[in-house]
Amino acid sequence: MDRLAATVKAKALVALMTVEEACSQLRYDAPEIERLGIPAYNWWSEALHGVARAGTATVFPQAVGMAAAFDADLMKEIADTVATEGRAKYNEFSSRGDRDIYKGLTFWTPNINIFRDPRWGRGHETYGEDPYLTAQLGKAFVHGLQGDGPVMKAAACAKHYAVHSGPEGLRHEFDAIASVKDMEETYLPAFEALVTEAEVESVMGAYNRTNGEPCCGHKVLMVDILRGRWNFQGHFVSDCWAILDFHLNHKVTNTIEESAALAMHMGCDLNCGNTYVHLYKAYTENMVTEDEIRTAAERLFTTRFLLGIMGEGSEWDNLDYSVVECDKHLALARKAAEKSCVLLKNDGILPLNVNDYKTIGVIGPNAYSNSALLGNYHGSSSQYVTVLEGIRNFAGGKARVLFAEGSRLNGDRVEHLGNNDDRIAEARAVASLSDIVILVVGLDESLEGEQGDTGNSAASGDKLDLLLPGSQRRMIKAVMEEGKPVVVVLMAGSSIDIEELNTDARAILHAWYPGGQGGKTVADILFGKVSPSGKLSVTFYHNDDLEKMPEFTDYNMKGRTYRYIDFAPLYPFGYGLTYGDVNVRSAAAKTENGDAVVDVTLVNNGKYDTEEVVQVYLQNEGSVNAPKNPRLAAFGRVCVKAGSETSISLTIKAKQFNVIDDNGISITEGKPVLYVGLGQPDARTKELTGKESVKIVL
Repeated sequence: MDRLAATVKAKALVALMTVEEACSQLRYDAPEIERLGIPAYNWWSEALHGVARAGTATVFPQAVGMAAAFDADLMKEIADTVATEGRAKYNEFSSRGDRDIYKGLTFWTPNINIFRDPRWGRGHETYGEDPYLTAQLGKAFVHGLQGDGPVMKAAACAKHYAVHSGPEGLRHEFDAIASVKDMEETYLPAFEALVTEAEVESVMGAYNRTNGEPCCGHKVLMVDILRGRWNFQGHFVSDCWAILDFHLNHKVTNTIEESAALAMHMGCDLNCGNTYVHLYKAYTENMVTEDEIRTAAERLFTTRFLLGIMGEGSEWDNLDYSVVECDKHLALARKAAEKSCVLLKNDGILPLNVNDYKTIGVIGPNAYSNSALLGNYHGSSSQYVTVLEGIRNFAGGKARVLFAEGSRLNGDRVEHLGNNDDRIAEARAVASLSDIVILVVGLDESLEGEQGDTGNSAASGDKLDLLLPGSQRRMIKAVMEEGKPVVVVLMAGSSIDIEELNTDARAILHAWYPGGQGGKTVADILFGKVSPSGKLSVTFYHNDDLEKMPEFTDYNMKGRTYRYIDFAPLYPFGYGLTYGDVNVRSAAAKTENGDAVVDVTLVNNGKYDTEEVVQVYLQNEGSVNAPKNPRLAAFGRVCVKAGSETSISLTIKAKQFNVIDDNGISITEGKPVLYVGLGQPDARTKELTGKESVKIVL
């Protein structure tokens, strides 16, 4: 069913409703209208990296980790799999009369906010810090989730529109001030791409204000840009209880009825929360019109008809529960984890040969932790494989595996009996008895995440600094003093300052939050069954670099992310090593109708087959309006077998060569220069890899 036909059906159905009935359908927990044969429907479902909060599901790597794969095709396949499981669960649950929260087909994902500040706790829900990477992966996820058949498989939602990335503790009252240049250059491009190119079905507003207006009642964002300039045809949903903030915290209205009316005037069709319970009263007091209410209801029922869940049936009705967490889906999750893990350092010790070690010591609070596999907004795996279990299974009688927790995840911030460092002696003992130590450290969703969802009450889910918790740092120091070779597995969703580990450890693998069976993937990489090939989707900073950046509350992009910083980071955006030795053998570009096609040949001079990510960065030399540093303009993942070469062609669209001026206008300025390589064309990447990008002047 196309949108026009679905809209016609929706208009006809809504016309049969009373105004009060239509108001009731604008709540996330829309009730049944028995006389019209309309079943109840709960709009609130989550699927950030697998169907979430609805029981068993395949748990993929956290979003920032999936982004590190730099693989749009993989992202689309993952989203299609998520939609398949979502449909199967919906079919089963609804057939049994269960239409509760998290069990629908309107998934409030992806989160395409820009991870502009490394302290933001929710940053690991995003696709990182780059607008272009975020847009490409976001489009792929939407295409995969919604499908291309006559009936939409599931509905995606671009959130949180549009300028939203902390601080978490201030989000209900905060006004994010962003220049028109930063809006058009950083904060809006991914949303525009998902609306105009991927035709995302819904858009969710943010809690905060942007430039004075609340994001769920924002004339410029919702009326002028979203519905006006971009011609958005889907429905708009508020973040949960965000409309209450209008009068309680933002103070732009005085009553709950006024708040409901403001959101309705600006085109907020669906309320996650309880404000629209008061919408009918606002109508009776002439604060909103019947046309506004019916238009919102029509948009929502258009979505329901597009999904084929209004009794008409669809091709997806035959998907049964047996597909949930099936072998095929679990294999895809492991494949995603393999491509997402980033090798930050390797002095040659990796990959490990299990036959070289009689005893392997696995130490650290994340080694035997299910939480460290997951990130937030996750489903439940029926079989978790932790890093400890993955290593133990791989060693399989060839080596003895010893384990010590070593420290609590965050012993300095939790109340418990005894000494904060009471587990260090055990860690020392295990290290002393081991031929090699694998240190598994980092964070989990209790330390970085959304306000109210974490135990990190000191920062409401944000990070106060970029260091590992003190209890872990003291444990690491003690283990290092035992003098054994150490390989570090870092599990976190954001930038962590591990400079000391960079000096003392033999190798460092950043595994993010790798999914339900991520421990198997980590073991496969450590022991060489798979070559790591992920690239950082965020910049890793030194903790002291925070002093060089704008305040967390400052939304000015100057001095933030790889595009604007003027100092060398710990690890750059786009950086990641492999077990191969891949180099760009040749790169050439030609222009076609304003686009540029870049042909690249890679050669692997190493001993290991590996996948690699070709990255093309663009700079407008001589432009006063271009970002300070070259920006990502194209990327592609290829497999390069040992001793062989392969080629790839990448396209840069004509509009990408433009820059944004201070008035927010896209203009042609400067001389376009491309840099083709396996990372950024910056000094730090060259220092870490010993490789330079190929420069092409167009």
